[in-house]
Amino acid sequence: MTMPKLFVLDTNVILHDSSCLYQFEEHDVIIPITVLEELDQFKKGKGPLNFHAREFARSLDTISGDHIFNGGVEIGPGKGKLVVRLENGFHEKLKFNFSVARPDHHILNAAYQLALEESQRQVILISKDVNMRMKAKSLGLLAEDYTTDQVKDITELYKGCRTEENIPAEIIDHLYAVPYELDREAFNFEQALFPNEYIVLKNGRKSALAGYNPFERKIHRIDKTRCCGIMPRNSEQAFAINALTNPNIPLVTLSGKAGTGKTLLALAAALEKKRRYRQIFIARPIVPLSNKDTGYLPGDIQSKLDPYMQPLYDNLAVIQDHNHNQNGAGSRISELIREEKIVITPLSYIRGRSLVKIFFVVDEAQNLTPHEVKTIITRAGEGTKIVFTGDVFQIDHPYLDSQSNGLSYLIEKMKGQKLYAHINLEKGERSELSDLAINLL
Repeated sequence: MTMPKLFVLDTNVILHDSSCLYQFEEHDVIIPITVLEELDQFKKGKGPLNFHAREFARSLDTISGDHIFNGGVEIGPGKGKLVVRLENGFHEKLKFNFSVARPDHHILNAAYQLALEESQRQVILISKDVNMRMKAKSLGLLAEDYTTDQVKDITELYKGCRTEENIPAEIIDHLYAVPYELDREAFNFEQALFPNEYIVLKNGRKSALAGYNPFERKIHRIDKTRCCGIMPRNSEQAFAINALTNPNIPLVTLSGKAGTGKTLLALAAALEKKRRYRQIFIARPIVPLSNKDTGYLPGDIQSKLDPYMQPLYDNLAVIQDHNHNQNGAGSRISELIREEKIVITPLSYIRGRSLVKIFFVVDEAQNLTPHEVKTIITRAGEGTKIVFTGDVFQIDHPYLDSQSNGLSYLIEKMKGQKLYAHINLEKGERSELSDLAINLL
């Protein structure tokens, strides 16, 4: 039998997933003492990083024993050992290339010296930081990303809608007659439909937009309907509006490149159905520029946050413009903001709030971790609808990518659930120039 591997964890892995200790099966996990020192800086606070730091400390306290610094302790049944590795002097090879002042290099040093000591076992550094992994490889160390919560193949990510060709003409004709629906068994698709999946049915020049209702096991015709003054410009947008306004689907995700209308449609649907909800929450994660917090920006808290929230106001302004001449509906949006019926806020400010009868739009969700997405959804109370929008290929978070971000993870895990719908918007509708730039530049 091959000997168990030795996985050395970087600090960012623990801050990404506090349960990471239990994800390495029968292999041993090494925590350099520098990692514990770095985690100390995150113990206080209300953010997700602070949560993971505290949760990991509790887990470590539960399983730690007298031998955690010497030989290690068992993590659990069927698991390997956990060892906290104390600091050694910097190896000569590292001194020539890496500054002793940086904590990352002390973690690197611990992994390198362990690899020299354990020549019969495979030592692998696990880090979310691509630069850290490159440094490790420059020393001949094996280094990998933490992939437990990653989507395996982003090119195969569920799109939520598809096109079916050569549908019998009489079926398409039937969908345009009362009651605009057919039993699922009337269709002979090669691939089974997911709950709430949408379809473009085609036969020559005839076509129809349809969606699968998993509760009734029927396929319904979908019409292009105006939503708070916004008219869908393509089939995907029509599908998105249907999912966003359907009270039987409390969780919706919209993905797509910039300019496809993700945020605009979500906000329009929230305003269209506002009578069903106590409040509309519109939030987005703050990913600080150059990893600096909002504190370095000038002004009071509102002034600091305005640059991050401005795209949401821009989309509301578009909806206002579309409703300008419709019984004062445009000015009504401003009134709803003043009355706090519409609350626009950073995502971190939502923590602790009760999400009962809330239409909750989370913009730029690709910058959330899988744990943050789970935290948001598990706070949903009775009558709440949650919508996540984002582009899984436009990541601003330093330790996330198209496979490991919370939006991709959510789409992959939730497909097939009756309470969930997803639409991937592919056609840009912002402007012809915008679409040209996105495709060519």
